[in-house]
Amino acid sequence: MDLLWNDGRLLVAGPDTRAYVTEGAPSSWAGLRFSPGAAPAFLGVPAHELRDRRVELGDLWSPVVVRRLTARVNAARDPASGLEEVVLERAAEVGLPDPVLRQIVTDLDAGRSVAATADRLGLGARQLHRRSLVAFGYGPKTLARVLRLRRALALARDGLPFAETAARTGFADQAHLARDVRELTGLPLGELLAGR
Repeated sequence: MDLLWNDGRLLVAGPDTRAYVTEGAPSSWAGLRFSPGAAPAFLGVPAHELRDRRVELGDLWSPVVVRRLTARVNAARDPASGLEEVVLERAAEVGLPDPVLRQIVTDLDAGRSVAATADRLGLGARQLHRRSLVAFGYGPKTLARVLRLRRALALARDGLPFAETAARTGFADQAHLARDVRELTGLPLGELLAGR
């Protein structure tokens, strides 16, 4: 999930389950990506309510607060610095996310199965699913798929051949990797990597 600045407006990008293509005239953007599971505590909104959506921050928070924050970001030396300042200040107020969320991400990112992750954390499958929806916007299987794709793209960007990348990250083969890349990003693997 991201907090975005676009030509003087503050927006929130919810967790995506498919590629999102920005339409319209070119404009200026800056953004800050939250670590998985951190945005709901910051925003005060469950992640699944924002899944596959872009919303004005003013739709989630008081317009008075959003106007004040927007003015601060707009007055900063650059919007990215302004966003960072606003997020750090708010994060100090709301505190850290539940440490179980970090462990869910760590386990799934390491390739541990959803069932093994739930067992290790002492959670039932339904409880893990509910917590995942609130924190990440989708269930643990989708989260594991996104994390696996992220690992694969990092290896491919480092120059590892696609077939070896697929094998190291748990895909059945290169074609399986290519399908997941296209489904989750909307682009073929080679084209995605060419854009880096």
